[in-house]
Amino acid sequence: MTAIRIKHTIRLPADLSAKLADYAARKKVPQALIVETALASFLSPDGPERLEAALARRLDRMTRQLERMERRVTISNESLAVFVRFWLTSTPPLPDAALAAAQSKGRERYEGFIEAVGRRLARGETLDGDLNKDAES
Repeated sequence: MTAIRIKHTIRLPADLSAKLADYAARKKVPQALIVETALASFLSPDGPERLEAALARRLDRMTRQLERMERRVTISNESLAVFVRFWLTSTPPLPDAALAAAQSKGRERYEGFIEAVGRRLARGETLDGDLNKDAES
């Protein structure tokens, strides 16, 4: 048995109408079906609960992603700190006569290092990615 359908005429702002037409064309469905589905969802008594549940799921996923990112940053920072501590304790201090030349050379090397990191990141290369490739082969 088919439900009786009642015709309605509505007016939409031009930008919303364009979005509706674009979405309908991309999904290859009639615009009326999209409006009908949206209205049914909006007027549904459990609509707010479904929206809240979907939002909670998304927030949970984002929280897990941020926690993983925080863990990786913490590991990176700790690794760098351990390396710097090791390097500082194992490298003898320079004599005063060589200090100025070493600082100049250090600045030059640091600028080269920053440029190399920038180039690698611009190409999408990361040490993490390199290590994953090595582990797979």
